[in-house]
Formats: sequence, structure tokens, C-alpha cells
Amino acid sequence: MSLRVLLAVVVAVLYLSPVMLSWAGDRTEGTLSYVAAVYEHKVILNPEPHVPLSRAAALEHMMRNLKVYEEQAARAAEQGAQIIVFPEDGIHGFNFSRLSISGYLETIPDPLTEDWNPCTQPDRHNHTEVLQSLSCMARRHQLYLVANMPDLQPCPLTSHPHLDPSQTPCPPDGRWQFNTDVVFRSDGSLAARYHKQNLFFEKEFDTPPRLEVVTFDTPFAGRFGVFTCFDILFHDPTVRLLEKGIRQMIFPTAWMNLLPLLTAVQIQRAVSLGANVTLLAANLRHDSKAMTGSGIFTPSTSLYHHAFHHPGEPEEGKLLVLRIPVLDSDWLATQKQAKRQGETGGQGEAKGQIGEECEAKGQGETGGEGEGEPLSASLPILSPNPSPSPSHFISSMMCDPFSFVLLHGSEGQLTVCDGPLCCHLQYRRSPQGGNTELYALGAFAGNHTADGHFALQVCALVRCSGSEVSSCGKGVEEAESRLDFRLEGKFGTRYVYPSLLGSGMVVDGPDRIEKTTDGRVTMEHSGMSVGLVTACLYGRVYDQD
Repeated sequence: MSLRVLLAVVVAVLYLSPVMLSWAGDRTEGTLSYVAAVYEHKVILNPEPHVPLSRAAALEHMMRNLKVYEEQAARAAEQGAQIIVFPEDGIHGFNFSRLSISGYLETIPDPLTEDWNPCTQPDRHNHTEVLQSLSCMARRHQLYLVANMPDLQPCPLTSHPHLDPSQTPCPPDGRWQFNTDVVFRSDGSLAARYHKQNLFFEKEFDTPPRLEVVTFDTPFAGRFGVFTCFDILFHDPTVRLLEKGIRQMIFPTAWMNLLPLLTAVQIQRAVSLGANVTLLAANLRHDSKAMTGSGIFTPSTSLYHHAFHHPGEPEEGKLLVLRIPVLDSDWLATQKQAKRQGETGGQGEAKGQIGEECEAKGQGETGGEGEGEPLSASLPILSPNPSPSPSHFISSMMCDPFSFVLLHGSEGQLTVCDGPLCCHLQYRRSPQGGNTELYALGAFAGNHTADGHFALQVCALVRCSGSEVSSCGKGVEEAESRLDFRLEGKFGTRYVYPSLLGSGMVVDGPDRIEKTTDGRVTMEHSGMSVGLVTACLYGRVYDQD
């Protein structure tokens, strides 16, 4: 049994075993590292995306964005990066119709069936100018490079000879159009192609006729998995990658921030912690659509960026570069064996020094999560079966009817239930400047039906946006009250993703996360440096979708 298969079993057991999960990282695997980069791109848009363009005009538009990619790839390489991730829709933009995106499409060969280097073999396929540009960019800067672009494939798919056309009828225009991630090796060859499974109101694209679970290998960190934007909330392909033992994930996204539970950096950090993986997340920057929030997240640390747009300030991109530990167990085992044989040859080392974005803490970088005294040492023990608190009320949060109870006083214990889910809270509150901010503990167990359909079980401590109970669940970015707390729920799913969001979009790491065999999940935190906006245990009940 390979270590990756063994790890897949361990990950499954981890969700079910009575084990304390320390987010200080897997120190046994942190000896070898690599340098990763993500770029949050201020996308240059087509001002009339519903109007079809000629191929020449579409290329002219895309080359403007690719020029920025070239500049940022060069900057990343100068700082020693070995892989760079660019966001979803970053080359072509969004809001196209099926017809109007036609000039932007290129047919991307399947690297599982064809070895191709677009930079050195440009004449093999016609109309592949964007692929050639990205390939040469990767080759020029000696980077593994991940980007997102639209793909055109004949129907039925020639790369899926066993696909039964009767089960997946062709679109009326006789072709597939896919939202697609492409991965290039540092020599420019095409390493991987992934077609997005879970589309978010993307009428220009098709859902792939069959699920793709895509991985690629690197010489510096082993194996990575790829998924895109809305995929992060679904079982396929995200959990399937976890079940294969993949612990290093690539995540191009065009994420619109949704307070109080689903801002970009909030869900990125939550998945990294909850699934115990590295996540390289690159988002767009587009203020009018609340698109911002990118980061490099590992179970032990993070470097992230969330922009605040103020009048007079430029709306611009952001490059993040950080050295992080390798988490691929098979690759690490191979390196250790080679080291014993005296054959390391410097694998896993960066090409240069990391720049200032990596070195300065306080710009969205957090470290040492899991440190500090557990809150359980200073708060009374929570009753094993606490009764629901009186005076609960219903208020909408993220378009779902949450059951809430208010926090009163400087400390206390609360319980609120919604159907089979009960959420418990112990807290100690330190208001700053005599503020009277209102906080509530909420629970929701049911089907989310706005902007997608999926089953949830959620426990959330939130700051209300006003002084009325009807404001609980509304989005708010700022808070002054600092809370030490223990948040706990008994879930009917093992897939629970913890997040902690502070004032000014500060993403913190909990002091302690514990999961037990009976579905109980506990998150503790104390000593916040900023006010608390949201503390959340976000459970996904995939089998009820």
C-alpha cells in the first residue's frame, strides 16, 4: 500500500476518531519546502461581453491581461517561486453569452493522451495563441504555471472514447465549451487540464459530461490537485481529491465575497484547516462585484490579501509569495530515501530569496496557530447536554433561516438548536470603548437554495449589524468587541470547516480544534487582536445535496 493510499485512509479515520487536531502543522513533514506564488489580478474586462468579437479582437483583449501575467510571473520568479497560480476568468473576463465567447475559445488538447509543448511546438495546433503565451511564460521564468481559460471541444469528446453519447447529449450547437484550468511545467509543456464541474451561473459554459479528478506532479513538492471556485463547496471533485490522499490544492477563483460566512479568505482558510491541506488560492480583484481575497494557506500558516477600496485608492492586483512545507507523503518518502542514499541533489530548495511580501508579518500573514493556553483552562466546563437557551428567534443569514439566541453580559453559556443540530457557546467578552455591539449564536440545518443547492449544518457566532435582532445575520466588516470563546456543535457530517473572521477581514487561526467519534466538533480561541466578526463551524452534508 502506497503512503498516499494510506494517507487517504488516515484522513477518513481522522474525521471519525477522537483526536485533537492541532493547527500548528504537521511538523514531521515540514522539513522540505518550496516557494509558491498566487496573483490576485485586476482583470481588464471586455466592456460589452454580450457582443461577439472576431478572433483578432478577442486576442487583442486577452493579450492585455497576459501582459500583466508576464510581469507578475517575472516578479514571482525573482523571489524564488517555483509555482504560480492565476485566477479564474483572469485572461478573458466574465458575463459572456454562449455565442459571444466564441472568439475567446481555444481547443486544449488532453495531456493524458498527448505530450505537447505549445512554446516549442506552436504549429501542431491552430488557434492556440493563449496556450502558446502561457507555455512560453512558464518556460521563460522556469515556473510551474496555472491559469484559467475557455476551452472548445468537439462533441462527442474525442478524448473520452468510452463516453456513451446517448447518456450525455451534445449541446444544440454541437460543441462543448468549458471553464478550464491549465497547468504548464517549467519547461512549457502542458501538464494538466481541468474542466470546472460546478458552474455558477455561467451560461457560456457546459458542465463536463463526466467528472474529472485532475492531479499533476512536480519535482519540487510532489502531487497537486486542481479545482475551481464554486467547486470548493461540493463533494465532486474536492472531496474525491482528498480521498485520493491529495493534500496540496490549486484553486483559481472569481469569488464574490458574501458576509458573514463566505468571504473569499474565510472559506479558503476554513477548507485548508478543515481538510488539513495546502490551498493556493488566486482570486480576481474587481471592486464593483466585491471580488477580492487570495492567499497561500497551509495547516500551519497563511499569507493572504483582502483589499479594501477607499475613494482615491487604486484598484490593483497583488502578488503573494511564501515558502511552505511539502505535504505529499509519497514524495517526502522518496526524498528521504534518496537522502539516505546520498542522492538529494538539492530537491525541494527554492531558486532564490523570498521577497518582502513573505517576510513582513502583519499584512495578512499568521503563524503559530495552535499555540497558547486552551480556553478550557479558564472557562467552566460545558454541560454535557445543555438545554436550549430561552428567547430564540429566527433571522435570515445568507438567505437561510437561522435560529438565533443573543449574547448578554460579559460572559455566559448559550445553546441554540435547529432540527437535529445543537450549537453550544461559552464566551467571555471584552467590549472596547464601552461599545454596545450585539452578538448572536446561530444554528442552521437544512438545504441552502439561494445561488446553488446544497445541504448544510452550521454553527455560527456573529456580530449583528445593528441593535435590533433583525440585524443578526446581516453582513458587517468591522467589530470592536473581543471574545474568548468555545464554540461546539454535534454534527451529522464529518466534513466541518472552521473559520474565524476578525474586524477588517482579518482571518485568524483557532487555538484548538477537536473532533470526536460522535460528530462533536469544538473550536476554541482567545486573545484576539481585533474585534470578532464571525466564528463558524461550517458543516457540509454532501450526501443530502
